[in-house]
Amino acid sequence: MAYFRLGISDMALNRFQEFLWGLIAPLRRRKGERLLLDEALQTLMGSRGEVSTAVAAREVLDSYQEAADEDKLVFFRNLEQNFNADFETVKSAWQAYEEEPSGANLSRLSRDAEPRRLALLRRLHQTPNATHDLVAMRADLLELLPRRPELETLDREFEQMFSTWFGRDFLVLREIDWSTSAAILERIIRYEAVHEILDWKDLRSRIEPANRCCFAFFHPSLADEPLIFVEVALTMGIPSGIGEILDNEAGAGADFTTAVFYSISNCQPGLKRISFGNFLIKQVVLELQAAHPSIETFVTLSPVPGFGRWLESDADDDEENAQDAALFNLKRECREWLQRPEPAAENAELLRRTVFNFLLRKRRGMYPEDPVARFHLGNGASLHRVITGADLSENGWRQSRGVMVNYLYDQTRIETNHEHYIGEGKVQFNDRLKALQLRT
Repeated sequence: MAYFRLGISDMALNRFQEFLWGLIAPLRRRKGERLLLDEALQTLMGSRGEVSTAVAAREVLDSYQEAADEDKLVFFRNLEQNFNADFETVKSAWQAYEEEPSGANLSRLSRDAEPRRLALLRRLHQTPNATHDLVAMRADLLELLPRRPELETLDREFEQMFSTWFGRDFLVLREIDWSTSAAILERIIRYEAVHEILDWKDLRSRIEPANRCCFAFFHPSLADEPLIFVEVALTMGIPSGIGEILDNEAGAGADFTTAVFYSISNCQPGLKRISFGNFLIKQVVLELQAAHPSIETFVTLSPVPGFGRWLESDADDDEENAQDAALFNLKRECREWLQRPEPAAENAELLRRTVFNFLLRKRRGMYPEDPVARFHLGNGASLHRVITGADLSENGWRQSRGVMVNYLYDQTRIETNHEHYIGEGKVQFNDRLKALQLRT
């Protein structure tokens, strides 16, 4: 198994955690003596020593895990309402800075304005296995957000902390192959989010042949838990559909010219918006270039997950400008014809044109609405090809009406594309697609 380190020693971290756990375990309360969440929180915030903090943190996390859903909501509300920065302290620090805008006073203001929630999260993180528990805690919080928008500030603070804890230097890249532990392989099957892995035989066909590979990021604090993984097919050209990858096998030992990223799956719901994919693709490109010097082309074969939903919805249609009006008319015409796959085949150009202009549509500031498009374009890729009939599975039809897209990672253009996209929202695309673009 290939193994690539980007961070600290797993062995050193594990030994420290084992040592700390040995100190904590005898001090923990028995199950029948569990503290209530509020009481556990007060104990944690009042603790001083490293061991007492670790013990109190474990009491909070264990009490939270055993709490009912309604008690978890009360817990989050408590953090949001009662663990803010002290108003008078912030006011005093601001007045000092206003009178003398020195570096020392700015540092004081920054320190005093920090919510107590951040200190609480850092304390919770000081007990063994806390990373796993806190990621699960945020997953619970994310499920509540649509109904409880008042908790968004708390969620942003979780995100702020996780962005530090899961920085690039702590990520471990591993190649997943048939010798990988069964626990990890089982999770790969379970977490696959783009093209379902049916069984162990199906998994083996994706990771064992010479023209297939899979890479995943791990974190030292989450044993056997992949954070994100990408499946790659090595081919002699750019495929025109997912069937060419999932249903066929290329000859072993071929001088492959193309690496196709055909599935990228995030594995941890609690790490939503923590960016791993851009690091992953760049690192995997380097590894593939070293292992297969003949590969010159790096592309994706990606779904368009927002297209089917957009096509069926009238909620966001408007005609505030000529481009919107033209796209609305195109959408209406496309929807009229595409009720099932057969008419889609007959109207391939209409479908291609609609999808292409949907991908250019700006509905999130100056960036495209489609999440996969935002991801790849933000990483410096360009829109290379729109392919109809590329995935006619039930999921492929529901999401994208069978359409898939090639995003091209041109190593000579990635940085330039990224800068134009981030700064101007400019979508780079192949010149051959210009004929599909709506004119105003």
